[in-house]
Amino acid sequence: MADASQYTLPYKELSEVLVKHLGVHEGYWSIFVRFGIQAANMSLNNAAYAPTAIVPVLEIGITREPELGPLGVDAAEVNPAEPVRRREGGRRATKRRRKQ
Repeated sequence: MADASQYTLPYKELSEVLVKHLGVHEGYWSIFVRFGIQAANMSLNNAAYAPTAIVPVLEIGITREPELGPLGVDAAEVNPAEPVRRREGGRRATKRRRKQ
């Protein structure tokens, strides 16, 4: 089988991957893309120059949302926090401090 040279993800799955990568465990998170826009006069194939918009992608990330949307995920579902382990007797395990 040939090695893959390209992978694509739907927006919702990309939101999930970023939530897991960033270690987010609660809230609704949705993908966002921040664009920049610039203008220039350009000519294609020796045609007349024309005003042209250049729209680069500046950032891709996730943003917290007040409710679950079509491009988002619930971090508690896709990346649940590990439960806190408790010692016998119901007390939390804590680090002991060394006396100096």
